[in-house]
Amino acid sequence: MAPLHASRRQLLLASLLTAAVPAWAQKWPDKPIRMVVGFAPGGFTDVLARLLGQKLQERLGQPVIVENKPGAAGTVGAAQVAKSPADGYTLLLGHSNSNAVAPALYPKLPYDVLRDFTPIIRVATTPLLLAINPNLPATDVKSFIALAKSKPNGLTFASSGPGSAQHLAAERFMLATGIQMTHIPYKGSGQAIVDLLSGNVDLNFESPPNVLPHLKAGKLRVLGITTEKRSPLMPDVPTLAEAGVSNAEMQLWFSVQGPAGMPQPIVQQLNTEFASILKLPEVAEKIATQGGEIVAGSAKEFADFLPKDVASWAKLIKDGNIRID
Repeated sequence: MAPLHASRRQLLLASLLTAAVPAWAQKWPDKPIRMVVGFAPGGFTDVLARLLGQKLQERLGQPVIVENKPGAAGTVGAAQVAKSPADGYTLLLGHSNSNAVAPALYPKLPYDVLRDFTPIIRVATTPLLLAINPNLPATDVKSFIALAKSKPNGLTFASSGPGSAQHLAAERFMLATGIQMTHIPYKGSGQAIVDLLSGNVDLNFESPPNVLPHLKAGKLRVLGITTEKRSPLMPDVPTLAEAGVSNAEMQLWFSVQGPAGMPQPIVQQLNTEFASILKLPEVAEKIATQGGEIVAGSAKEFADFLPKDVASWAKLIKDGNIRID
């Protein structure tokens, strides 16, 4: 009789556990899912959201609608998601700017990056390239540093705005090398690249998709990449460490997150779905063509990574005395 009693107890326990899960969670999803992007259409964050959203829609059988809410380095969209119901129907295509860097830059940030979101999966990382106007008399990182040291604050670097990834990469590079350059902020990558090509600014730490066409046309010179290892897209471009500059590595990351308090079964299902999507050849190829590298991993791994990354950015911003005017 013992095995029979054990079996009955197991069935009773299973039914109680099922009853404990809200009905809406058991049938999730039964309506469209919204994926918010904190940047304008066309950038890598938007491209990634639409790629993942389409594949998620195919797997779940419900529409996944991408909404662009640009502004303040992605924080406008992130704030909207942080205030949304934690029912699995509102997701954020998160970015290191809005979900790791922002607390050290915006004293009145309307959300807490660690408390107000549910980490689901870290999708991918992308590097930045040290790109210079080819008229500059420097052919590698070493000669560039020597040039910069010969004229303190004489060289100008572009960025997509104060506190942007490009700005922070240049600040990290200056701290690592002891050089001083003058920051010329823009309202986005487009005009920054135009002025770099024309020679109105000397350099920019920019993402591969914005640099590669001009590199191939001979209109820009790339001296180094901010990752720990070389990129398969540009195997001839050395890392900054290989070029003799330590502590200047930097990667942007992209993630899927939701509002704080999402039910664990939904978090686990989404993590599983996105992990499977990231293994699809067409998805991996698209990310690789943008210079990205897939991360994936569990929700817990992402949650464990976040506090360390937030602290690292905060240290850089403090050491560089970086402020948003």
